[in-house]
Amino acid sequence: MMNRFSRILFYLRNQRRNILLYVIFNLFSVLFSLVSLAMLIPFLQMLFDPNPVQPIKPTLQFSVSGISGLQVWLTYYIGLLIQEQGKIYALGAICLAIISSIFFKNLFVYLSFRVLAPMRNYVMTKLRADLYAKLLELPMGFFTEQRKGDIISRMSNDANEVEWSVMSTLEGLIREPMTILIILIALIYTSPALSLFLLVLLPITGFIIGRVSRSLKKQSTVSQETQGSLLSILDETLGGLRVIKAFNAESFLRNKFFETNNHLNEVRNKMNFRKDLASPLSEFLGVAVLTCILWFGGKLVLGEQSGLSSGSFIAYILFFTQIINPAKALSTAFYNAQRGSAAIQRIEEILQAPVTVTDAPGAADLQHFEKGITFQNVSFAYNDKLVLKNINLYIEKGKTVALVGSSGAGKSSLADLVPRFHDVTNGELLIDGVNIKSYTQQSVRKMMGIVTQEPILFNDTIARNIALGTEVSDEKDIEQAARIANAWSFIQQKENGLHENIGDRGNKLSGGEKQRLTIARAVLKNPPILILDEATSSLDTESERSVQEAINNMMKNRTSLVIAHRLSTIRHADEIIVLHQGEITERGTHDQLMAINGQYAKLINMQAFG
Repeated sequence: MMNRFSRILFYLRNQRRNILLYVIFNLFSVLFSLVSLAMLIPFLQMLFDPNPVQPIKPTLQFSVSGISGLQVWLTYYIGLLIQEQGKIYALGAICLAIISSIFFKNLFVYLSFRVLAPMRNYVMTKLRADLYAKLLELPMGFFTEQRKGDIISRMSNDANEVEWSVMSTLEGLIREPMTILIILIALIYTSPALSLFLLVLLPITGFIIGRVSRSLKKQSTVSQETQGSLLSILDETLGGLRVIKAFNAESFLRNKFFETNNHLNEVRNKMNFRKDLASPLSEFLGVAVLTCILWFGGKLVLGEQSGLSSGSFIAYILFFTQIINPAKALSTAFYNAQRGSAAIQRIEEILQAPVTVTDAPGAADLQHFEKGITFQNVSFAYNDKLVLKNINLYIEKGKTVALVGSSGAGKSSLADLVPRFHDVTNGELLIDGVNIKSYTQQSVRKMMGIVTQEPILFNDTIARNIALGTEVSDEKDIEQAARIANAWSFIQQKENGLHENIGDRGNKLSGGEKQRLTIARAVLKNPPILILDEATSSLDTESERSVQEAINNMMKNRTSLVIAHRLSTIRHADEIIVLHQGEITERGTHDQLMAINGQYAKLINMQAFG
């Protein structure tokens, strides 16, 4: 089981001091609990004995009798107290001693919780931080295979499951076994014969509990996956509400959500039925074992040669009752471990996912861009499917190269290789004649500004969206970038100007306003290389004119790689690359390509008459 929790144990490696304190505090709480019981037995025997015997001081010697030896000394001192002060005074003294013992027991229980809480929170803070950091580190290709809702579910629901199932399990795996072990030692000291009988029964009860909980991990995995699907449906619904209403698809989405939700309800019910069985089952088995001990121990007491006195037998029964609650807690922890291990497994799938785009050892920083970008016999495959084949292309500094082609031709894949969102499968991608893999990813991306077809904005102020990823804090620089991007006019009209919050994904802005903010972001970064997934294709005519003017302003004196959707916007590109099924089929200026009347000319004519 510990293999499942290896990451949790890894986080706990620098918490040795707190773990030691936790063990010590629990040890003292158990010992004070046993002391209070050990004091009670001889007192009851002597207090209500109609024929009290003159107390005789025991000889001081080492004995393995343990608890029995403690009882002898307690019997002597209580008897002495009764003889000198009377039974009422002795009763008050013993009650005060028991209250003191219970006070110290609960004090140490509280101290153990004080030590445990920071450890639990530290582990969960580290787990969430590592999970988020890994999501930022993973290549773009990872997310094309994953549902966003499922990733959110692993980050939230699975992490919460780990916190409440696994961490409480580790707590129980330290405290409860230690409690049971100490009590077992006390039981063995009290009566080895009766304890031998007990040690035969306990493994049988453990086997029964283990059999019942075996399927809990599988059910928990199904539950977490179903919850991820539920979040995915919710995310798709919120993102596509306009389309859902336009196509009267409410009933379809409603049925899909309800069906998944009902399946989640069924799985969770089955899972909770088994989990909730842990405590009552362990209590029933504990009482069953206690009944067997009463029968077997009673036979020993009634037998004249057993060596087990009635007082010791009562002590034995009281000590054993202290095992039942820890045993219940341990069985519950075991059930939670089965349930929580499924959540850990789903989180580990992300944490252990391979990072295919990494910096080479000793990678240098790309300080300047001087000459150009070279694709040299580049091929790129994704999931064993060849997307780009033998691409040879040179983008000279200061020039604009446009990529055109039908959907699925490989335009976006080719552009994504430049900022190393993916690495080439074969061939080389060079910047100023040096393989791009020789540079750090961060320094390469620092040289590039990217404007996507769909504006990517965050629920924050206009200023912070424009300054995303830069160290610029001067509002004058942000204002200048907004002016170049033709965004300053609408920003001035906002109540709070640059400090206006734009809402989730910028939904308080129009399409043109969103796009001009992303252009302002690229302008503020002031990169020598621009990658444009043409930002005007989804805009109305008036917005397109403003955005296109902003793009033209931004492209001045920069090297640009443009993915063209509206071919009319790339007539003045220095070179136009026509892609078809991952291969370059035509290349040249607009006039040259129109003259050969090939695929590019067909695309132009299709848009002209479309």
